[in-house]
Amino acid sequence: MYVTPRPDAREDPNFGLRLGLTGALAFAAIPLLNPALPPIVAALPVGLIGAQRKAFDPAKLIGGVLAMIVMPWIMTWFVEWLRPMPLVYVTAMWALYFAGFLLILRSGTQAGMLIVIITVLISVMGMHGNATVEALRDGFTQAALVTLVVGLLVYWLVPARTQAKHVDDPTPGRGNATVGAAIRATVLLALSFWLYAVMQPSDLMMAVVAAMVLVFPTRRAVFSEALQRVRATFYGGAVAMAVLGLFLLSPHLPVLLVLIFLGGLWLGQKMLFGRHQSMVYQYAFSVALAIVAGALSTQDPGYATFTRIVLTLAGAFSAAFAVALLDGLTNWRGAPLTETS
Repeated sequence: MYVTPRPDAREDPNFGLRLGLTGALAFAAIPLLNPALPPIVAALPVGLIGAQRKAFDPAKLIGGVLAMIVMPWIMTWFVEWLRPMPLVYVTAMWALYFAGFLLILRSGTQAGMLIVIITVLISVMGMHGNATVEALRDGFTQAALVTLVVGLLVYWLVPARTQAKHVDDPTPGRGNATVGAAIRATVLLALSFWLYAVMQPSDLMMAVVAAMVLVFPTRRAVFSEALQRVRATFYGGAVAMAVLGLFLLSPHLPVLLVLIFLGGLWLGQKMLFGRHQSMVYQYAFSVALAIVAGALSTQDPGYATFTRIVLTLAGAFSAAFAVALLDGLTNWRGAPLTETS
């Protein structure tokens, strides 16, 4: 699957500054909106804005915002309609997982990943009842609107140096993608029931982790992504604990926003120059914001960090192992075992 490349310091030297500002402004919106699920409002803007490369592309931002509004509303209606029919509900969820993974494996585009992530989030939360899934839907709407406002503002305040816009270059997959998509849809469906059993609505990042490790086409890539997600969760947990620890010394909103900005600035610089993949640091910032938002609303920070790391380890590596085993048994790509592309 196509992975967004590392930002170039020559083209966008102030990327870290913009990322930190994005996190701080998104978090500042929480007391204004008083959302039911603060972690979504805190983390979603970083995911959409931080994924931009080179010059600001308003079409990508607006497209991402619209997708994060329209798709949850459609999925919520779909889930509420099918939930009284359990067998049909489960079959429909599998079919949507399958369609998303098939799009990813055949084209390499990230659109399929969006289908998978929205489906797993809404379907798992839908098992908790209509009120929960509607709160999640409204949370996505609020977070998407915050993303639009914050995105326009941060690129106006901190524009990229280059005027060129980044163009995605996905590579079409090969092999029997139908079999690969069926394997991943089946594993994610099984994992969805586990997520329903262990995940609270405020711990949405776990569902994203579970879906993300499955979108890659080879066993080695799946295990590598699982490792990167776990590493990012550790980094994000460490940043969150540092922010919360310092915030307790002076519990005022401006202090908290400055601390979040500094954490985002540090991770943004790591995206430019760090030794790991840049998305490790971006995901770590999303995790940190989600933990801080949850800790300041309903969760104990230490418990939230510990459980998120444990759930990430369990979910990511269980999913990776199951997919690797089934890929090996079917050899649907027709590739050598050492294939990594």
